[in-house]
Amino acid sequence: MVGLTMEELPLPALFEQARKIHQAATESGSDQDALRKGCEVLEKCDDMINKLGLFSRNETKDDISTTNLKYSLVPYYLGELIEKIAQDDRIQILKASQEKLKEFISFCEAMELVPKEELETSAQAGPNTFADRRARKIARFKRQRAAESKLLEIKERKERRGRSTRAAALSTPVDAGEEDVLDDDGEEEREAWLTTISLAICKAFDLLEMLKKEEEMLASVKDRQLKEGEQEFSQAVLDERTKKVENWHRDAAIRAQYTKPAEPITCATFAQDVLEGRAQVSQAHEHKHQPMIFGPASLVGGSLTSERERMAAQVFQPQHRLPTMSIEEAGLKEMEMMNKWQERNLKLMEEANSAWYKDNRKLGPSKEEDDEDDDAAVERARAFDDWKDDNPRGAGNTKLTPCG
Repeated sequence: MVGLTMEELPLPALFEQARKIHQAATESGSDQDALRKGCEVLEKCDDMINKLGLFSRNETKDDISTTNLKYSLVPYYLGELIEKIAQDDRIQILKASQEKLKEFISFCEAMELVPKEELETSAQAGPNTFADRRARKIARFKRQRAAESKLLEIKERKERRGRSTRAAALSTPVDAGEEDVLDDDGEEEREAWLTTISLAICKAFDLLEMLKKEEEMLASVKDRQLKEGEQEFSQAVLDERTKKVENWHRDAAIRAQYTKPAEPITCATFAQDVLEGRAQVSQAHEHKHQPMIFGPASLVGGSLTSERERMAAQVFQPQHRLPTMSIEEAGLKEMEMMNKWQERNLKLMEEANSAWYKDNRKLGPSKEEDDEDDDAAVERARAFDDWKDDNPRGAGNTKLTPCG
């Protein structure tokens, strides 16, 4: 990944870089350039997540894979980094940070990750008393301490397993089948990310309350300064109105991403290439399945330059027949055949229910004509039976009888 720009980095590398910047800013504090760079990287991550469609409103936490679970922390990281940026207009920073924190909490609520206590508290319409706020803070602090203890326990357990694995590898050789068992820590990784998200939810609620109070204090100070009759009164009002309009346009652009989502990536192979950094999202309509090349040229990764290599590549071919289309193309073709079949059945049903079909059925013989035909058939059958009684079988063949 050395030498790659931010546009060329895959999503996992961008998220890891942003996570390190957030961790450094949280533990020891970072300069403003590092904070702005972290915000830029997180905004790029958020853009790639929306384009790839990693999350859906119809999913819950159980439906999200362990690999994609960590990307739900992007709005929370972005909200915390924005709050640390130093700017003259502090109120705008507070509003932007609150917007990202609310987005993170809304997403966690849709994924059923927010505790029931927080949901019940937010659903209460009455005023919050001091005792209610104190009880809520105590419960949130207990959940935060429990999440931190659990993360520390998972970290220590992972380190102990790593030390025991290294010691066992030095003492006795590990078979090929045992390596997968030792490295199978998917459940532990999922538990760690879910605990991290729970800890982030507690911190997000606390930070959101603090930012609201700070915004109210700054707004009251600003109103008092405006009432005192400063010379910059008109300019401040104009600036505030301009910023309101800019915020409205920015919110409209954010809402447009949900009302008019980007064209989804229907090719599973291309989506995996984008996640792993082998392709760009802008190449979605230009992606084509390249045929597999067998032979010496495929070993070195070069192109078939000489006639000798071309002939050798034609010799070393697989014994099975290669596919002529991808799974997506086959699915689209089957869907087209099904649509034609449904259209044909619908047309037949319309013809069966049409007027001319019912009229043709009405033009058939009536009941009286059917009764007359039945009577005539009975008379003919009776006459034929009488004739058979008068003329037994073989009565006219006198030459065939022994005494004839």
